Amino acid sequence: MGLFRELFIWWGGNTIGTRLFTWRKGTFVGEDEFGNRYYHDKTSARRWVIYNGLAEASTVSPDWHGWLHHTVDVPPTDEMYQRKPWQQPHRANMTGSAQAYRPPGSTLASGERPAATGDYEAWRPE
Repeated sequence: MGLFRELFIWWGGNTIGTRLFTWRKGTFVGEDEFGNRYYHDKTSARRWVIYNGLAEASTVSPDWHGWLHHTVDVPPTDEMYQRKPWQQPHRANMTGSAQAYRPPGSTLASGERPAATGDYEAWRPE
């Protein structure tokens, strides 16, 4: 199934074309905590990521995102940056999953919907 996925399923992240391009021109730069691998091409200054699993852009952490989009020149692996104690670790987008945020009163949230506050009057046709 692996070769079939690489040949025909582009949303899986790593197609055979990406693998060949990476093999010919890519230089490995580093890997993040999600297992995504980052590459660059020295001649054209092109940068790209090979996702670990499905191609989901929200799994790219902010430090690697800055490097991919040429906001910073130094990759996070070459930088001695230490996270501040108040900074939370990066999480992927949870929309559409069981871990998604559901505010109180949402039809998907557990529990009861809060009672109306009295500022709403239902419309009735006359």
